[in-house]
Amino acid sequence: MSSANDRYVIVVGIDFSELSDRALDQALEAACLRSNAEVHVIYVEPETWVNVDLPAAPDPAARTEAMLQRVQQRASERVGALGSRLDGERLKRVVVHYRRGAAAEQIAQLAADLDADLVIVGSHGLRGLQRLLLGSVAERVSRLARCAVWIVRPKDHATEGRVPEIEPPCPECVKRRQETGGAQLWCARHAEHHVRPHRYSYATNGIYASSSAPYQATPDSV
Repeated sequence: MSSANDRYVIVVGIDFSELSDRALDQALEAACLRSNAEVHVIYVEPETWVNVDLPAAPDPAARTEAMLQRVQQRASERVGALGSRLDGERLKRVVVHYRRGAAAEQIAQLAADLDADLVIVGSHGLRGLQRLLLGSVAERVSRLARCAVWIVRPKDHATEGRVPEIEPPCPECVKRRQETGGAQLWCARHAEHHVRPHRYSYATNGIYASSSAPYQATPDSV
């Protein structure tokens, strides 16, 4: 376990998508919460792309250099975009890496090589046939890595077709929370009736807590 005086190493996988930009942003911000932190940004090019027989295939060394520069540019762009939100005293350095092979394996291997404390990857949330064909790099990284793995995905609780046990949020509950600034969590229907198994919730000094019992509308509940 890293102490406050040790290097705190974060490995983040990118694929130049908007979601991977968010993963990189969160890696940079997380690094600023630790002392002596560094972020290692890795892009993995599939071997199947490299081995395609093209008449004008680029020189491997030139290809590697070009991709390293591209990763470096993306990392620099994100550091610049976050600007004052980053603590330069804590974020010691950002290092870029370019590897070829299976993305999950290469990300997990870099984390092992660097004795990383945290790996951050994005998940595009593929489902059905797309997920079957493409698989999930994030899920495989979480199985292979021997440190904490942080999976960044878009917030989308309302999407249909997900696991039946997880229902989308009630629009009226969402509206109620917005109108009251979070002081009231549930709409009138869910606060007064047992339509959904909301948990018993209360607030003490602005800190919410909940029990494992199904929600009951009692005089003590908020």
